[in-house]
Amino acid sequence: MFISDELIHYLYSTVEEFTKHSDKVVIAFSGGVDSSLLAKICKDLDKQVHLVTIGFANSHDIIFSKSISNSLSLSTNHIAYEIKEEDVLHNIKFVKSKLSCNVLSHIENCIAFYQISKIIKYHELGDSFLTANGFDELFCGYDRYRSYYQNGEESITTFMEEKLTNEDYMMREISNVIAELKIRSYQPFLSRTFIEYAKTIPLEYKIKGQDDLLRKHVLREAAMKIGVPKEAAMHPKKAIQYGSLIHKYLLKNKVSKL
Repeated sequence: MFISDELIHYLYSTVEEFTKHSDKVVIAFSGGVDSSLLAKICKDLDKQVHLVTIGFANSHDIIFSKSISNSLSLSTNHIAYEIKEEDVLHNIKFVKSKLSCNVLSHIENCIAFYQISKIIKYHELGDSFLTANGFDELFCGYDRYRSYYQNGEESITTFMEEKLTNEDYMMREISNVIAELKIRSYQPFLSRTFIEYAKTIPLEYKIKGQDDLLRKHVLREAAMKIGVPKEAAMHPKKAIQYGSLIHKYLLKNKVSKL
């Protein structure tokens, strides 16, 4: 069995386990390979799929997600919410009151997922949503993996463990923030079973070298095999805080002083 075929099996079984008690799923959606893969799997599992995207007007995520949701035939249930300045000003004050850390990326992610939760609440889509967090950690999605490549596999593995620990901590922070709205988020690909499996995949299937600007190769191959549009499957990584322009807005307005 090819590695990508084996990966597909684990992807479907993991998502199926997380969604077995619900006919409807809500997904935090950017249109990139990670969220598109999750959306396509849920659709194939005959779930009623709702997609929620947030971003400032004309941001990458707003524009790109609309194109991909249409390609996946999921545009009917796709909410692409354009963030306004007052949204961020309100959200950041609340988020910072809930966080014990002052890490900018954590603040940005909490703001994004709090806004997604508010949209879910407003549209009465349920009390939970799924995210595709975990792929970047497990499949060398972050650009910094390239700088660790020349130091060998042990260096990459150590960095991967650090990123997984950080991601777990950040998702706990997000859970604490969105609990105010009685909304929960679930990360199928950060489950113990999937993490253990993903770690068995040789690094050569994830990153090719220190000049590898794309990375996550076997995941992208799996995505295309199950019918994720190539435009999404081969799209370079763009974290939610950048794709939504939240990061740019916070830097411009000196978030630390808000």
